[in-house]
Amino acid sequence: MRIYHLNCGCMCPIGGALFDGFSRGLTACLVCHCLLIETNQGLVLIDTGFGQRDMKAPLSRLSPFFMNLNRIKFEEKYTAVAAIEQLGLNPRDVRHIVLTHLDFDHAGGLEDFPEATVHVMLSEIEAARERQGFVSSQRYRPGQWDEVKNWKYYSAGGEPWFGFEAVRNLEGLPPEILLIPLVGHTLGHAGVAIETSEGWLLHAGDAYFYRQEIGSPKRVCTPGLRAYQWFMEVDRKARLSNQDKLRALSLDHSSEVRLFCSHDAIEFKTFSDQDNL
Repeated sequence: MRIYHLNCGCMCPIGGALFDGFSRGLTACLVCHCLLIETNQGLVLIDTGFGQRDMKAPLSRLSPFFMNLNRIKFEEKYTAVAAIEQLGLNPRDVRHIVLTHLDFDHAGGLEDFPEATVHVMLSEIEAARERQGFVSSQRYRPGQWDEVKNWKYYSAGGEPWFGFEAVRNLEGLPPEILLIPLVGHTLGHAGVAIETSEGWLLHAGDAYFYRQEIGSPKRVCTPGLRAYQWFMEVDRKARLSNQDKLRALSLDHSSEVRLFCSHDAIEFKTFSDQDNL
């Protein structure tokens, strides 16, 4: 397998370094860190970020609340289709999409790949369809995925992975790709683990937001991202518990597992520089 790191979204909320920890101006820089995997079964996407239709007609697809809060950049280069073409690959070869969750900034590109099978936790699609409460009604945008034809739903269980529950043997996918339930940010949130020749790679989605929330015994997070995580969480106890477990994983198994989250621009650059050599 060959793995590519893609940035399929750019968000610039007001707050600068109070959000991302490095910007010097008024606005921050957040990415949508997705993966593209070349396999014998075709191309596999881990999350899609924003889609082409989001870029062309955002008001018909996205919540004005989150458009203004996150200050999304509507440029087609921040789509999976554009990123795949930039690599010299054909977007039509994407056969599978594995989702961490169905938030607007993770699932916006689903309909750009109409032939792909979409893999997601059953509890996530159920929450997305119910859309209970203000945040759920804004974060889940059915117009982004109401044309998806091929869904595969999964429930937690099976042989554990480094002490986490794991969903193995995703239908039609190589056995090296696993779903790792990480409930808290949403009811069906999951990480995606990929076994490579150099060890495991874990896309932790929105289980954490800031690079210094893992890798050291004490959690460090910027005020802006700490507040955003609190605002978006559906189960605080579960979210913080899973963050603690990820922090322990990053410390106790650092030689076996590399972790990253969806929106940290520094993490994205680090992994892109390392893995795209």
